[in-house]
Amino acid sequence: MNQDYIKPDNWSIIEEGFAAESVKSSESLFSIGNGAMGQRANFEENYSGDTFQGSYIAGIYYPDKTKVGWWKNGYPEYFAKVLNAPNWIGIDIEINGENLDLNTCTEVKNFRRELNMKEGWYNRSFIATLQNGTQIAVNIRRFLSIVLDEVGIINYEITPLNKDTKIIYKPYIDAGVTNEDANWDEKFWEPLEVKKAANEAFVTAQTFKTHFEVTTFMQNSILENGVNVHISPSSIDTTSDKIQFEYDVLVAQGQKSSIQKIGGYTVSLNHKNTLSAAEKVIQSALALGYDQLLEDQKEAWSKIWEMSDITIEGDVKAQQGIRFNIFQLNQTYLGKDSRLNIGPKGFTGEKYGGSTYWDTEAYCIPFYMATKDQQVARNLLTYRYNHLEKAIENAENNLGFKNGAALYPMVTMNGEECHNEWEITHEEIHRNGAIAFAIFNYYRFTGDYSYIPEKGLEVLIGIARFWHQRANFSKDKNQYVILGVTGPNEYENNVNNNFYTNFIAKWCIDYTYEQLQKVSMEFPSDHKRIIEKTKLAESELKEWKKVADNMYFPVSAALGIYLQQDGFLDKDLVPVKDMDPAQRPINQKWSWDRVLRSPYIKQADVLQCFYFFEEHFSKEELKRNFEFYESFTVHESSLSPCVHSIQAASLDKMDMAYTFYLRTSRLDLDDYNKEVEEGCHITSMAGTWMSIVEGFGGMRVKNDTLNFSPKIPKQWEGYSFKINFRNQIITVAITHFETTFSVDGTKNLTIVVNGENVTVSPNNQVAITQN
Repeated sequence: MNQDYIKPDNWSIIEEGFAAESVKSSESLFSIGNGAMGQRANFEENYSGDTFQGSYIAGIYYPDKTKVGWWKNGYPEYFAKVLNAPNWIGIDIEINGENLDLNTCTEVKNFRRELNMKEGWYNRSFIATLQNGTQIAVNIRRFLSIVLDEVGIINYEITPLNKDTKIIYKPYIDAGVTNEDANWDEKFWEPLEVKKAANEAFVTAQTFKTHFEVTTFMQNSILENGVNVHISPSSIDTTSDKIQFEYDVLVAQGQKSSIQKIGGYTVSLNHKNTLSAAEKVIQSALALGYDQLLEDQKEAWSKIWEMSDITIEGDVKAQQGIRFNIFQLNQTYLGKDSRLNIGPKGFTGEKYGGSTYWDTEAYCIPFYMATKDQQVARNLLTYRYNHLEKAIENAENNLGFKNGAALYPMVTMNGEECHNEWEITHEEIHRNGAIAFAIFNYYRFTGDYSYIPEKGLEVLIGIARFWHQRANFSKDKNQYVILGVTGPNEYENNVNNNFYTNFIAKWCIDYTYEQLQKVSMEFPSDHKRIIEKTKLAESELKEWKKVADNMYFPVSAALGIYLQQDGFLDKDLVPVKDMDPAQRPINQKWSWDRVLRSPYIKQADVLQCFYFFEEHFSKEELKRNFEFYESFTVHESSLSPCVHSIQAASLDKMDMAYTFYLRTSRLDLDDYNKEVEEGCHITSMAGTWMSIVEGFGGMRVKNDTLNFSPKIPKQWEGYSFKINFRNQIITVAITHFETTFSVDGTKNLTIVVNGENVTVSPNNQVAITQN
């Protein structure tokens, strides 16, 4: 049974009623971020119940030494941890001598959380009765500014309901934090300096080993009925890594008291002197003030939604799901800094570590290309180019490869491999292919070829060299094979000739070869520079082509399908529908040995190949492979349902497509995999966008032209979305009766709808009758 306590709403995530068992899940779901930092929805006041404290800063990490039962050659030395950053949100509250703690209050009623996605703020309110009999109404609003992305602000209001009350506010900042997932229970932060000035405080600390310096800051104002009373702290408590102020106020029954706390981080990634930078940031925030910062926040989110929103009519849960996914993606990454990337948990948790998986190239780039300026997607590609030398070192040092072969890391923060499961680190090599595919996909969508001669071709050469050396010739098959791999389906390790891996290896070599010819003809100076830099010879290209032209692919002629890998049909092929539901999810119920011997598929594998390379296969091939493999797929990866939704829609299996859409869009809201308390599945959220735009909308780019084959689930009255295609914004609106297209700007745009050319003129909506 999935969780079902989030209230359906078009624009907000809402929880009503206090339930201790939901606190950790809600901390994930109500997380906030602004691309530069983020935090789980922890309570500001002390909470003695079960909680998972977490604040995070983009780009800041710690190399936690790998911990394994026994060491294997090739293990990465460390697992890069997304760091729990110093806590700036804390405000201990004392009410008539008793600490406010929802876990110990005699009654908590009218508890309500709201994450307003339209305007970008988080609100929590409740009425609490403390053990001393005092009853208070509390309302807290918090947001992380997009305009000043080093700043967050809290407005914490308390109204005594049954008596005059002495309130002591105890705001603090604390660098003495730890990670829940620390391998060796180490502290990751070294305090350097604590400083105070009037109502301001600063704690400067640096990470051990990586030496990132961070100044965490706060500035506090006490208000009575909304008016600043300009009081100073009555006492200040300081340690080497924490500073806490106390403000004493007497509040009459029915009157409102509040503390406004400005906080945040300045980091050495962006400043030479983080302390002085923090002081300036506070002044900038104070100059604007709480009300203006909130208005600026609403305006910033309005501009984001103007381009990225997807509207759904007639299905509130579906609408809430897609907006939650789009909101979290924009909270995590806004494309301002090519040093940053999109971690699988974003700013919502610590699990998986690292900031970059193949998820970025396979799932996220399409969303950012279509909803933002193309420079955002180009920054994500540049991130990988900047890590090329590390990828070459990885292939050389860990696999013994040579001559500039590059294996990009499965997980990374700075280009070095830091995933500590050997079977994934050195076997799940298909991620190389996703990085090459993203280069192809970027050019296909944006029409911007300049990235390839400037940067991308060097990446492609390194990847092609890897595949050339990773394949070996089988005399028995008289073809090239790739042995000992893990495909996208991580429920099978160390398999031979995974179809997806072999196919993308061949495609990478062929595509690199084609781009070399194109750059040679059209960008000769770049070609000369790259050939000299990489020392690429014609004889090497012939060896590449020999591998690509003679790659082996496992097939079943009897079933008319491609085999996921050699021997897949030797398994006990019991479909998922015949499994005992009590055994699900199998990754939590079964031993790993049992999982590996089963036919069950964690996520799309062969079907991932059909998704990337749709034009290489017929619709009949897709149908046969989809129907076979979907019956064995348990979708215990967040990356799985979206691919199945897109392909089900393509095959006119609309009920199935809709079911998969709901699963991907509400994966975290309804906690399908029973793990949301660890954080949200940020990178797979881009797949939700794909499920609508590429699945139901049928959007593709073919022959430099935008194509649509629109469909609509029977549960919806209509839906609409925008696409920024080559700097022309097209709006698509689909109902059961017609699809309309309109384009901004001054130029006509020719598109293909259901196989027919359609020209859309600015200010002239075109309507196509639905089939």
